[in-house]
Amino acid sequence: MADSKHSDHVLRTVHSGSAAAQSSLAASWCRSALHHGLDPAMERRSDRIEAARLATLREANGELLAAAVPVLDNLFGSVGRTGCCVILSDLDGVVLEARSGAGDAALFDAIGLTPGAEWSEAAEGTNGIGTCLVEARAVTVLRHEHFASRNIGVSCMDAPVFDPEGQLVAALDVSSARTDHGEAMATMISALVQDAARQIERDFFCRRFADARIVYAPEAPGRGTALLAVDRDDLVIGATRAARRQFRLDAAALGNPRPLADVLGTGERGTFEDSERAVLRQALARSNGNVAAAARLLGIGRATMYRRMERAGMGGMH
Repeated sequence: MADSKHSDHVLRTVHSGSAAAQSSLAASWCRSALHHGLDPAMERRSDRIEAARLATLREANGELLAAAVPVLDNLFGSVGRTGCCVILSDLDGVVLEARSGAGDAALFDAIGLTPGAEWSEAAEGTNGIGTCLVEARAVTVLRHEHFASRNIGVSCMDAPVFDPEGQLVAALDVSSARTDHGEAMATMISALVQDAARQIERDFFCRRFADARIVYAPEAPGRGTALLAVDRDDLVIGATRAARRQFRLDAAALGNPRPLADVLGTGERGTFEDSERAVLRQALARSNGNVAAAARLLGIGRATMYRRMERAGMGGMH
């Protein structure tokens, strides 16, 4: 009876006309019913993707998983004894990794929180994983807030995971089927999930730029860790999503590396007492590759600039 009442409540909200504009939850319910054509009373889906396809997805996300697995283990160590499971899904909501206690494994498997299951909004309606991926933000979906009646026995706390290019690649989820886990517990777990997601992003970024110097930039609260990857000539060659937003760096800017001092706004200028190659590359970067302009910036003639470039092993750049 409770499931029937939930379905009726969801459909009344969907067809109310104004609900979607009043709350993000109602907007997600409307997407589930009107855009994806789902019925909140539908039976549970038992299908999983084939083992071969799951193996292919895991291989394609190998770099992400290398950074994420130790974090998942640590997070499960914090929440596993409370009856929670830990899930990492890919961008399509397919579960790549799952952690659950021996006594809870059968329950979470029956719910579908297991490798190979799909939790996109298109498949399951409003849920922690799928809604997090659609909205690209941390979300908590408590039991009765799920779209499908079959999912109201679980609460989900999720955070998005962004790759070193600032693109959304995964959702990190902690789900609980405990009836005594209320909003206060959900709030506490949500904070742990968000911290863990940021740790995955940091480790993912540092792995990608293992040969670069990593600079921790001043960051705005709540926006994640602002990291910059700097090459041996002090040119910025990578930036996390938080750093890209903070310093207004896009793919084009990172494709034509700028000196760290320019990105940070410190205005420092190198001299030939510093590494000559670094000074030359920074001058070229500030001049958008124009050798004559770079020479003027350094106060030398163009012929001298070419000679110094040749000496620094940069002859192929002109």
